[in-house]
Amino acid sequence: MANTATIEINGQKNELPLIKGTENEIAIDITKLRSATEGVITVDPGYKNTGSCESAITFLDGEKGILRYRGYSIEELAEKADFLEVAYLLIFGELPTKEQNDKFHDDIKAESIVDEDVKKILDAFPKAAHPMGVISSLTSALTAFNPSSVNVDSEEDMYKSVVRILGKFPVLVAWTFRKKEGLPLDYGDNSLGYVENILKMMFVKPNGEYTQNQILVDALDKLLILHADHEQNCSTSTVRIVGSSHAGLFASLSAGISALWGPLHGGANQAVLEMLEAIKADGGDTKKYMAKAKDKSDPFRLMGFGHRVYKNFDPRARIIKKAADEVLGDLGIDDPILDIAKGLEKEALEDQYFVDRRLYPNVDFYSGIIYRGMGIPTDMFTVMFALGRLPGWIAQWREMRLRKEPIGRPRQVYIGETAREFVPIEKR
Repeated sequence: MANTATIEINGQKNELPLIKGTENEIAIDITKLRSATEGVITVDPGYKNTGSCESAITFLDGEKGILRYRGYSIEELAEKADFLEVAYLLIFGELPTKEQNDKFHDDIKAESIVDEDVKKILDAFPKAAHPMGVISSLTSALTAFNPSSVNVDSEEDMYKSVVRILGKFPVLVAWTFRKKEGLPLDYGDNSLGYVENILKMMFVKPNGEYTQNQILVDALDKLLILHADHEQNCSTSTVRIVGSSHAGLFASLSAGISALWGPLHGGANQAVLEMLEAIKADGGDTKKYMAKAKDKSDPFRLMGFGHRVYKNFDPRARIIKKAADEVLGDLGIDDPILDIAKGLEKEALEDQYFVDRRLYPNVDFYSGIIYRGMGIPTDMFTVMFALGRLPGWIAQWREMRLRKEPIGRPRQVYIGETAREFVPIEKR
């Protein structure tokens, strides 16, 4: 294969180098295109064909349904690792040894206390505030309580910042949930594992003991792993571009949370439950709505089926479907919304229209079902997504800074008015 691509503009040929990734992805390096062609740029709305960086963190092949973190398949990690092992892998590049893993747990626990003044910020939000707005604000506020900037060239400084946010963020998530539910704030229990502590902080009642349910622990652990990173998506790209200005880690993470809030990104699992609620309100006829989904003239859109990136199947959905079945089976929930979800799933897996188009239930479909089964309200779903995505954002921020990537500054093609004279107001 040639090492260059040739682009011809107005009769002038320019040789551009090709970059080849370790999974044989090919990219045209257009870094010097503008200078070599006296101002010519490329236009790619949504950056669907543009690589913003070179990264060693996550490999995704949507055509083949492959997702790997640092070379490890998502299937193997979900089966054999826990969430903090995966977080360590994503951020530092290798799975931790037993000693590293124990230290990581202990150091995170030591950083799990949030300054009491953060409660004053939380108190200022009304109960009706969307949890994503609350968690974004609280994450940004951490900057005020941790004002020193991270020296990215210092392994010690970087490690301290990582364990600090991994320790405090679950507390902020639990507080956001408990504020909404009208429950007193809780710090959890440092004798528990990371995921177990998250569940206790969220659900313990002030007048009773909290009993762990291992099926719920395992399901949440898997969900967090499956959401931990997903290459250069909207929120991850936001974290990297904000961080490219040398904004701090907490500020960059807060920006990523805001990007995740959108219904086309992290809000997709919330949209699934809102769709199910609408179907229930209309009588709960799943066959009717599957027919509407197949009717091109009908504006109804089936949420939680198919995927923007995965053109065959979502490998994460295969993993979490089993966990969803276990959660619903163990809890024995009698919920018409979940019955509707099961009906849609059955229809989609058997209907030839959906099978031919590979419109299978995706991870957002099953994660929404699990969260509802756990008793997590719909508008908290995206906050739980952010909890899982946290290590991926940290890893991407760290990689971008260590690679000393330049500040993000996209170009544009101007399509507005050309130069014109100013007209005084009395003559307009």
